This record gives sequence, structure tokens and C-alpha cells, in this order.
Amino acid sequence: MKTLKFRPELASLILLGEKTSTWRLFDDKNLTLGDEIILINKSTGEEFGKAVIIELREKKLGEIIDTDFYGHEKFESVEKMYEAYRKYYGDKVTPESIVKIIKFRLV
Repeated sequence: MKTLKFRPELASLILLGEKTSTWRLFDDKNLTLGDEIILINKSTGEEFGKAVIIELREKKLGEIIDTDFYGHEKFESVEKMYEAYRKYYGDKVTPESIVKIIKFRLV
């Protein structure tokens, strides 16, 4: 089964039902609609839930609009968004980078 890792504060939001979407760049797991995924706390390595992918879209990071944030944490600014994703993926993150917008439901 495929896994997705989340920072502890995001894991809490998922369990509360406030976070129902994640964005992934450079998808090396080939995530697809209907996939069941194990949710992992990035800090502890422990499983904190299971989910199923119920919606999946791709677009350029530079084309993200307000409605794309539904179920996803917001950033203070566009610059902070790029800063966050460069921390995860390195300097190759640009407005042209393809982001996979993944909506999921806990099971």
C-alpha cells in the first residue's frame, strides 16, 4: 500500500477532519484516483490513519487559485508557499512545476 507522510501538526488537522487535501510535486508514487493510502506521522514514522483518494487534479504551481486551497492549509503569501515546497523538494520548484492536488477521505 502507498504511504504519505505528514508533519505532526498536519496529522492532527487530518484527524480532526479539517485537512482533506494534500499537494504533492514530482509524484514518485504514481498516486491515482481510488488508491488507498497509509498516513504516516513524519516525525515518529508511525501510522496515524488510512485514507482513500477521492479526487485528483494536476496543474502548474503558478496557476493555483483560492478554490484549490479547499481542505488544504493556506500560506501567508505566494512567496511562503514556494519557500515551503522548496524546503521539501529543493530549488527545482518553480511556477511551472506540476502539483498533484489530492483530495482524500479517511477510512
